[in-house]
Amino acid sequence: QRILRLAEMCRRLETEEEKVLPFYPSSLAEREQRDARRILAATPNEPLAQAVQDYMGLERFWQRFNKAKLEEKALERARAALASRNRHLRELLQQYLAGAALSQKVPRDPPPL
Repeated sequence: QRILRLAEMCRRLETEEEKVLPFYPSSLAEREQRDARRILAATPNEPLAQAVQDYMGLERFWQRFNKAKLEEKALERARAALASRNRHLRELLQQYLAGAALSQKVPRDPPPL
C-alpha cells in the first residue's frame, strides 16, 4: 500500500510525455491482446494466481523501474565509450606534443662544415 501511495504521489511529477506515451508498446497481435485481457479479467482459482493478481497494481511500477535500469545501463555504456575515446584522444595529443618538442630540438639548418 505504501508503494502504491508513493506511485500516486510520483504520478503528479510525471512529464506529459510519460503520461501520454506507453512505456512498452505491446508486441502482441490484436487477438492475443484480447485473449490476455480476458484471462486477466477472470477470477483466478489457484493461490499463486490470486497472489499475482494482488500485485497487478505494481505492474506500472515495475515498468518504470525496468525502464530506469535500462537507461542507467545505456548511460554507463555511453560513459565508458566516451572515457575510452577520451583516453585515445589524450594519447594522440601526447604523441603530437612529443613530436612537436622533438622538431624544436632539431636545428632547421644543417651545421656548416
